[in-house]
Amino acid sequence: MSSKLTWRVVIIVFTVLGALIYLIPSISQKLPPWWSKIMPTEKIHLGLDLQGGMHLVLEVEAIKAVESDVERIVEELKHDLRKNKFRYQDLKRVGTDKISLILLREEDSQPFREMFEANYPDFELKEMPGQTGRPSFELMLRPKARDHIMKMAVEQALETIRNRVDQFGVSEPDIRPQGRNRILVQLPGIKEPERAKKLIGKTALLEFKLVDEDHSVEEAVKGNMPPGDEILYKVGYDPKTGRVHKIPYLLKRRALLTGQYITDARVQIDTQYNEPYVTLSFDRKGARLFEKITGDNIGKRLAIVLDNKVNSAPVIQDKISGGRAQITGRFTMEEARDLAIVLRAGALPAPVKILEERTVGPSLGRDSIHKGLVSMVVGGLVVIVFMGVYYALSGLIADVALLLNILFIMAGLAFFGATLTLPGIAGIILTIGMSVDANVLIFERIREEARLGKTPRAAIDAGYSKALVTILDANMTTLIAALVLFQFGTGPVRGFAVTLSIGIISSLFTAIFVSRVIFDYLYLQRRMKKLSI
Repeated sequence: MSSKLTWRVVIIVFTVLGALIYLIPSISQKLPPWWSKIMPTEKIHLGLDLQGGMHLVLEVEAIKAVESDVERIVEELKHDLRKNKFRYQDLKRVGTDKISLILLREEDSQPFREMFEANYPDFELKEMPGQTGRPSFELMLRPKARDHIMKMAVEQALETIRNRVDQFGVSEPDIRPQGRNRILVQLPGIKEPERAKKLIGKTALLEFKLVDEDHSVEEAVKGNMPPGDEILYKVGYDPKTGRVHKIPYLLKRRALLTGQYITDARVQIDTQYNEPYVTLSFDRKGARLFEKITGDNIGKRLAIVLDNKVNSAPVIQDKISGGRAQITGRFTMEEARDLAIVLRAGALPAPVKILEERTVGPSLGRDSIHKGLVSMVVGGLVVIVFMGVYYALSGLIADVALLLNILFIMAGLAFFGATLTLPGIAGIILTIGMSVDANVLIFERIREEARLGKTPRAAIDAGYSKALVTILDANMTTLIAALVLFQFGTGPVRGFAVTLSIGIISSLFTAIFVSRVIFDYLYLQRRMKKLSI
């Protein structure tokens, strides 16, 4: 065997071995312990339509993140105004991205402007005609800063949802952005869809606020709200009567501590009452803040607020150091675990709402797999029989290339960690038909050259060289279309594009390279005299 042919055979052998190695994790359920250390463990993932699960399209209400950021700036402004002794009549958010400010003294106008422009570059300051004769300002969030806040809200929401799903224990989830402010979530094989929806959509904003015990909560409920306060409710449920009751709490609006400092949240069991509760661990800064808050407010009640609902409001008995706290309540074990998950993963920067929801049962998935495999086998057998009958030995060579093509497609899916969907199976079936198309072009060219009286070797050389340009043109245009579908398509369209793209590349390899090596071996090495085509 010539050295050139030997090297080509070696390339094919190594390619086939590599494909088999990548397919073993998808075929075998149990792998030896040493496999994961030196061999690839990535396997073909099945989409929702093949194994069942949940499909969600979420919309991040990023405008709420802008409102929250502006509210935060309002609180910072209050602090800076007091610090610089600028007296003001009114300071509040207006609409989504504006702040209205009325100062009491005209002489504070220019110093305030200088302070504001130095510390708040994301806002544009406009002086408004004051109806009361006092300096009035409108603080407008700049469009670039607004767009940045909304973009970061979507990115943070994506990461938070991914962390929650990972901790929930869903295997092989697919979570990715879709458009400007949407997130696609696919959870294959999930058994508790309602619980997953609650876990994903929960904002989980944890805040610690002081209870205002100097004013009457009853008067505040009637409308006499003290400045800087708010009414929040603790929702209780009586399992015996099934009644839900709300207990109002008068709280200071300003949060002393938020969940952003949490590093861990775990479920523990109260040995006295045999009820679960959640323990929190703060980072170093959070621990210092919590210690200062509890030390400065001994004897006062500190409310633990989750998503604007009071969870509990215990009395601070002593300074709490060590950076640990706990959330108690009448939790079920499942509720306590879900609360710990969302607190560990962090709060969503903005609420999310479900735009699209689909749940696929596992029985439908099994039926789809069965029908898809049957169609693949039937389609493949028809092509194999046709090629063997019509092109004789050359047709059998094309059949070998076809079988290797299917092997390479499956290995390619495992290599890229791609998800196999029902449209993806359709792409494989289409590739089975297309994969012999290149061989048909080559064989017809070889037939033409043989009719002109050329030797088998010369006919094969001419057939491959003359058909090569046509084959490359046809497959490259199809590959470009498949890549466009993959780039701009979603869900089933991407699944189809993935298998079609891998199939085109592997069919080019098998039709042009593998089949040519077999021809060269038979007609150059074994010196067959007659073309069987």
